[in-house]
Amino acid sequence: MKTTEEIKKIHQAVISTGNKHKLEEIGAILEDFNLEVLSMKDVNLEGLEIIEDGNTFEENALIKAKAVMERTGKLTLADDSGLEVDVLDNQPGIYSARFSGENATDEKNNAKLLKMLEEVPFEKRTARFVCAMAAVFPNGDTIVLRGECPGVIGFEAKGKSGFGYDPLFIVEEYNQTFAELGEEIKNKISHRARALEKLKKELILRLGSD
Repeated sequence: MKTTEEIKKIHQAVISTGNKHKLEEIGAILEDFNLEVLSMKDVNLEGLEIIEDGNTFEENALIKAKAVMERTGKLTLADDSGLEVDVLDNQPGIYSARFSGENATDEKNNAKLLKMLEEVPFEKRTARFVCAMAAVFPNGDTIVLRGECPGVIGFEAKGKSGFGYDPLFIVEEYNQTFAELGEEIKNKISHRARALEKLKKELILRLGSD
């Protein structure tokens, strides 16, 4: 017979991120399940340093999810995301956040990307945002999948919304950057939204829904 604490663990899920935006976005898809969503702070792991030494988005997402599950014994979800530009052999890829070096900022990263694409015509500036989602269960089972949003890198930053490469990333179906479209539209069509939709379907198969 399971103890109260064991039963409680089964109905909890930890989001392995220090990013408030990701916490809210991932947490939102868990609302359909009988789960108590916990942040890193809730499980006393705020500020935990996890070395992401994988070679792919999927590997890094899994590393983050496993590290927290092993410390808490609870279902843990994590993501890793970034930008891939075709003509740059999928750079910046897993190094998207630190593309311009140790003291990278969004502005420096965008400036470096534009510099590298300086002589590249528009039709060859195709790219995609990628998000890998991982879920690790207390019994060791894992789910790892990805979502992608295709687009083109513009010649200059446009728009005030979003973060990272959003001002440069033109979503073809709207002919506007993520930063111009705004959070509401972005969150419906983004790489993370698509990965989360896939994850939701997998979790329904594993956990059922209310």
